[in-house]
Amino acid sequence: MSQSAAVGDGPVVGVGLAAVGRPAYITPGRDRDLGRSRSVEELEADARSVLDAAYAAGVRYVDAARSYGLAERFLGGWLSTRADRLGSADVTVASKWGYAYVGGWRLDAEVHEVKDHSLDAFERQVEETRAALGRLPDVYQVHSLTPDSPALTDAALHRRLAGLRDGGTAVGFSTSGPRQADVVRRALTLEVGGARLFAVVQSTWNVLEPSAGPALAEARRAGLRVVVKEAVANGRLVGVEADPAPGVAAVLRLAGQLGVTPDQVAVAAALAQPWASVVLSGAVTPDQLRSNLGAARVDLPPGWLDDVLAAREQPEAYWRERSARAWT
Repeated sequence: MSQSAAVGDGPVVGVGLAAVGRPAYITPGRDRDLGRSRSVEELEADARSVLDAAYAAGVRYVDAARSYGLAERFLGGWLSTRADRLGSADVTVASKWGYAYVGGWRLDAEVHEVKDHSLDAFERQVEETRAALGRLPDVYQVHSLTPDSPALTDAALHRRLAGLRDGGTAVGFSTSGPRQADVVRRALTLEVGGARLFAVVQSTWNVLEPSAGPALAEARRAGLRVVVKEAVANGRLVGVEADPAPGVAAVLRLAGQLGVTPDQVAVAAALAQPWASVVLSGAVTPDQLRSNLGAARVDLPPGWLDDVLAAREQPEAYWRERSARAWT
């Protein structure tokens, strides 16, 4: 199955490297999936195994970020070997700037990433991204725009981003927090040189936190590529919680009725959104990736979304829970 990701095609699954580019992250089960040592060499091997499995399955969209530890370096190395083997690397590479990894490759770091949406940060990080990947990415996004971000109002930064846009890089932004919809709508109004600044939006959407959906539909109608992140709610929707929240329990019940895995229901829910272009898998093993890809074969019953969304969480509560999750 081809996993091309052009606007106008049906939604496809891509691979995000947030959980495999650095030793600690907020998803559960990392000791089981990655072990405890998680050296640079071990995580690079894990990342390459996921990327190899994704490519073999037809996935052609990969997402990284400056703050994902060494994810860009891992991806750049994998791309170079892929190109050596095939003569080309027909993969859409997306990355993000605006957060920096400061965890020192430690599981117990007090702080793992810091945010900086200034023009100076962009100028520094775009060159770091270019060096790590061996080229500019096809898509370069402001990482986690929120309503108070200076990246929404900095005209000098907008001009610099427009220079990337005019040079052939798709400029985008990702969102986080309970006011994602407000940020999406505001970003849609930004223009430089008479043309819309952003071509891609990447937002959290899942059955526990679907509040950005209407704004993402507006973005898709405006011609943006819409990328869904955290479709399994950073692991909450894979069925490992001892006392699942009502929304998680609803997904588990539906998965049992359909005879599929909970992650497949969660990813299938995102793929079913008519505005979605790409739904990212955050898999850290090839088996997890293959399970996520199985969502494309899940036949969700009529009325499923209303039933599951009846147990959705309030955005503020969802994001409080996410912020409180431990990095392990």
